[in-house]
Amino acid sequence: MAIRYDLWLDPENVARHHAVEADLERYFMERFADYPHIRLFGEDPYDYDAPFNRLYDVLMARAVDYCDRYWRYVPTPEQLNRTFFRAVGRSNKFIRDNDDGDPP
Repeated sequence: MAIRYDLWLDPENVARHHAVEADLERYFMERFADYPHIRLFGEDPYDYDAPFNRLYDVLMARAVDYCDRYWRYVPTPEQLNRTFFRAVGRSNKFIRDNDDGDPP
């Protein structure tokens, strides 16, 4: 299998990698604005049909396409995951359930 991730192909181009990651975080924040408030996890964090888990899968695929179209860049799965969760942490669109699963 050929290496295709830009971070691996050109690791010294740190400025470009940081620019893409910053843009990805902004991209995710903008996509979150398209949705109503999203409840994080709930009773079963491994419920793959839960809205948050479906949103994650959809936005990961769209972000790869976005990077290809606008940056001609292939992000690593780690870059995508990190920027997604940084955006989740900064967004006011997510509601976190109590640790016991009961809503407030």
